Amino acid sequence: MTYVNEQQTGTAPIRKTHLGFLIFPGFPMSCLTSMIEPLRAANEIAGQDRFGWQLISEDGARIPASAGVYFDPDITLADAANLDFIFCLSGPMAHLEHEQKSTGMLRHLARHGTCMGAVSGGVFPLARSGLMDAHPCSVHWCYKAAFEAEFPHIQAVDDVIVMDQLRYSASGAAAAFDMMLHLIEQELGAPVMTEVACWFQHPLVRGVGVRQRIPAFYTASADDMLPSAIQQAVHLFATHIDESISVSTVAETVGLSARQLERGFKKATGQSPSHYYRLMRMKAARQLVLYSNDTLTDIAYATGYSNAAAMVRHYKDAFGITPKEERNRINLFRVQDNRSLPSI
Repeated sequence: MTYVNEQQTGTAPIRKTHLGFLIFPGFPMSCLTSMIEPLRAANEIAGQDRFGWQLISEDGARIPASAGVYFDPDITLADAANLDFIFCLSGPMAHLEHEQKSTGMLRHLARHGTCMGAVSGGVFPLARSGLMDAHPCSVHWCYKAAFEAEFPHIQAVDDVIVMDQLRYSASGAAAAFDMMLHLIEQELGAPVMTEVACWFQHPLVRGVGVRQRIPAFYTASADDMLPSAIQQAVHLFATHIDESISVSTVAETVGLSARQLERGFKKATGQSPSHYYRLMRMKAARQLVLYSNDTLTDIAYATGYSNAAAMVRHYKDAFGITPKEERNRINLFRVQDNRSLPSI
């Protein structure tokens, strides 16, 4: 931390927290504004310049967000210094262009006390730098299968935010707002944090340990609201994506007959257990199709299939398009629009 003199009042120096936002092409703009705006509001409410921030790019070039809006960085990564936090903002396919030099700079900052952080797909380039090893991190559920496939040694959790010593992560834009509220509370206290939340009509401040959930308007049966036995069955399905498990085995494990599980599942979710499970595996496959370079055979193995043909057939049944067609569509989007795959 650095200190700034309050010359007008003559009071003791106040602590100023410096944040850097390392932005990559195609980064989610909402994540950036969800972090900067509460900090700006906190400065205004406190009547003090307690938070400062800079936009950083690897080489100083203008960076397009996922919406096509361009941002001019304040500094290059090589010039970053005296930062309390640096957050990576990107999509999951982002890489450091000058890997050795830039990774070295991030490691230098980490050694000198800078907290490393990431939001949304930003956990991917940060993990690729090796700086998330031995640290759990929040991973958006749309990216989790791809993340776990690439980084099996890193614990990906379903919590909306993770604040682990000198590593902070948030699953998406709304979670990033919550994370900044906690930082504001740490530096300025609960009253200022509460006032910031009120300014933005943010009714619920989520903390560490709160899981990602399906929005209430989307379904009346979010996972946390399912009957206990069905929750257990869903958990078993979720932990057997790569190695399939039979519905009868799941039923026996949760203490139901296969027929009871079938009835309970249809009542709670509107789907049969087998259809629900297959769709979970297809969603995991789709993450790997979109956010990895794995072959279709590897994706099939990773989602519990012995061959690609069956996986491709079920993929098309689920999404109306084959994995190859979906990859071609995404690559065409990138080439025609000259931009990265939009991020969450």
